Amino acid sequence: MQELSIKFSDRDINDKSFSIKERDLFNKALEICQQAYAPYSHFNVGASILLENELFLTGSNQENSSFPCGICAERVVLFSAKSNYPDLKVLKIAITAKSKNFKNTIPAAPCGLCRQVLLEYEVQQKHKIEIYLFNEKRVIKFNQAKDLLPFYFSEDRLKRK
Repeated sequence: MQELSIKFSDRDINDKSFSIKERDLFNKALEICQQAYAPYSHFNVGASILLENELFLTGSNQENSSFPCGICAERVVLFSAKSNYPDLKVLKIAITAKSKNFKNTIPAAPCGLCRQVLLEYEVQQKHKIEIYLFNEKRVIKFNQAKDLLPFYFSEDRLKRK
């Protein structure tokens, strides 16, 4: 039997080793989280990314009464980046969530769709995307999207007949 090992770090949100850029990334995700449109789930998610030109972009989840027409914060910001800055690499993404109905005891993680999108962007740009999941107390950092989805779907993993 093979074992799977996933690398991540778990730190206090007030850890002094976070860079100014990382702190800015967290703050922008917190700000946009407040602007989420989540009237049904009351689960607001905010995501911010840092591009290689040091530009920050943000996105929040957007719900719709005609399920599943909504879209997650992670895909909002990633699709926006790819549409507006197609040649720039995504270096980092920070994701946070707030809920009226639940206490977030651990940072919320991306859904499977968002994990696949993150992974494909990472593969396409040939550069790892650092992922920060955080709440008011903790930051969980993954060094790459593949750590969130080790058994990802990819055409090169399929065998042609």
